[in-house]
Amino acid sequence: MTQKPTNQPRIDADEIFDGIRIWCEFETPSDEPASVNKLVDKVEGDLRQLGARIERVPGKDGWGDVLKARSPWGGDGPGILVLSHLDTVHPLGTIKKQKFERKGDVCFGPGIYDMKGGAHLAFYAYRHLVRTAKQTKLPITFLYIPEEEVGSPTSRQIIEREALKSKYVLVTEPAREGGKIVTARKGVGRFDIEMHGRPAHSGARHEDGRSAIKEMARQILSIEGMTDYGRGITTNVGIVHGGTFCNVVPFHCTAEVDLRVPDQAIADEMCARILGLTAHDPDVVLKVSGGLNRPPYGKNEGIAKLFDHAKDLAREIGFELQDVPLTGGGSDGNFTAALGVPTLDGLGVDGKGAHTDYEQAYFSSFEPRARLMLRLFETLE
Repeated sequence: MTQKPTNQPRIDADEIFDGIRIWCEFETPSDEPASVNKLVDKVEGDLRQLGARIERVPGKDGWGDVLKARSPWGGDGPGILVLSHLDTVHPLGTIKKQKFERKGDVCFGPGIYDMKGGAHLAFYAYRHLVRTAKQTKLPITFLYIPEEEVGSPTSRQIIEREALKSKYVLVTEPAREGGKIVTARKGVGRFDIEMHGRPAHSGARHEDGRSAIKEMARQILSIEGMTDYGRGITTNVGIVHGGTFCNVVPFHCTAEVDLRVPDQAIADEMCARILGLTAHDPDVVLKVSGGLNRPPYGKNEGIAKLFDHAKDLAREIGFELQDVPLTGGGSDGNFTAALGVPTLDGLGVDGKGAHTDYEQAYFSSFEPRARLMLRLFETLE
């Protein structure tokens, strides 16, 4: 029996590609709120056209706006929260050097992998629902974050508030290691270290000076030495500033430290060690501030059940879905999972090269992963 042709729109990888390209061509470094908000405007307009109920929270402290969009169906009860961020680490002008292009299965562009590709996949799945005049059992809420790459300092409260009103959280961060999704993440700590020494002429009165850079160098070695791969601990001194002139004993130096830890007990231990650093030179004043800004989370029963459901859906679509046991990258999913809300992370595009000049996504992942997101929308209840 010949099947009648249907006018129903299909999941179209080329259409997904074009949509991701448009989003990537909006350059959105976290610390350029006006640029971030141009993409927020675009996404808001597209969701309004789809009938979503919009709430936009103006940015503060130098960051962009937070955009919330909710499906017109499902009422105000607990539903599905889709978490995406629109900011990237790439500075303005990157798109001129790192053009958006496709070479076979590989699509290049700043932010395509982390995470405009995944953010657009979820939007596309929602648009497909509207196009096909379907409604889901649960309401769907989208939350677009403007400063995730710097730790979501102004949006964390909004994320946690919306998560506590939700049954499930789906995070559109990129896939890992060949399409695996994330069911556990390390916690993330950030610390600022400041040294105050004593200036002096480096030739005539060197002995009078107390070098803040020398003291910082000793502290850097101590901090880097705290890395313990066996325990899942990494420490990284990523930014250092100090000194005024080459012929002046440097009297001021600052550093920024990143910490990744697998669980809360180790987080408490490591935060205490870093905050408890003391100067080797008693004439140098050392100040440490900061702490854990993303809590760790493990694969609990709720997450495991949600993952098994997604795995069954992927098998129906035609691929095997796996998860990574633990990843060191932090996301806004850290906040929601730590609250006990079942959270699936890494549901975005497959690819590699996050935060690099060769960032890329695989075209072949667009259709199946959009289908997975669509089926999650349709089947979660």
